[in-house]
Amino acid sequence: MRERRLTDWLLERYRLGELPAPQLDAVRCALADDAHARARLEALDASDREILHAHPPAPAVAAIRRRAEGAPAPVRTRAPRWLVAAPALAVALAAALVIRHPGREAVPEAGGAGGETRAKGLQRRLVIYRVTGGEAEALRDGAGARPGDNLQLAYVSAGRRFGVIVSIDGRGQVTLHLPAAEGSSAVALEAHREVALPRAYQLDNAPGFERFFFVTSDSPFGTDPVLAAGRALASSPGAAREPLGLAPGLEQTTLSLRKIAK
Repeated sequence: MRERRLTDWLLERYRLGELPAPQLDAVRCALADDAHARARLEALDASDREILHAHPPAPAVAAIRRRAEGAPAPVRTRAPRWLVAAPALAVALAAALVIRHPGREAVPEAGGAGGETRAKGLQRRLVIYRVTGGEAEALRDGAGARPGDNLQLAYVSAGRRFGVIVSIDGRGQVTLHLPAAEGSSAVALEAHREVALPRAYQLDNAPGFERFFFVTSDSPFGTDPVLAAGRALASSPGAAREPLGLAPGLEQTTLSLRKIAK
């Protein structure tokens, strides 16, 4: 049976006002009929209050500003709109969101080949949700998807420190999802929870398939070798089934979607 529910990702963005109007209305209607989801929403609010009480934003912001004096401003690409709106407050709020549930177990596995059990039993994996209105459906490996579907990508690092997410499609195209810019380095991964990427991804009309790869390592590495491996695989006869050809020390987890014509 397909999994459809108000995920924590949707509830977080509902609380932050990050959902478009139609999706916002759909979540409100769903909350009216779902006592369990309302309780989860109240628990998130309570958790925020506890964390802000234990870690007041003002001292943290002051410390960040002191450390930033004389240092070059970091380059941030494809940041969520709420992070751009008020940088100082956003830093404190982002820190609160990161540490809200440090011990939370990841949601039940939604698919993906490979994976490795590390860090308190968590399994390294890539997770994809199809977001429709106020619902998010976790897609398993090989699930059907249509052009125009809105997909939310997330990962569980299971202790791996650095990562990159790329995808290839039936047209031979390669897309870098994490980080946002080519020629950069793998991002430092968050641990002990499922982490959603800042932006959703809309499927195009490339035929056949869309394959997503979560490449990880305990050491820093660049995006260029991963993209090169993606281009080589995308242009090969085994594009729909073979792994990326990566250097030793780089692990990969893949999840494939079967494209269905509209």
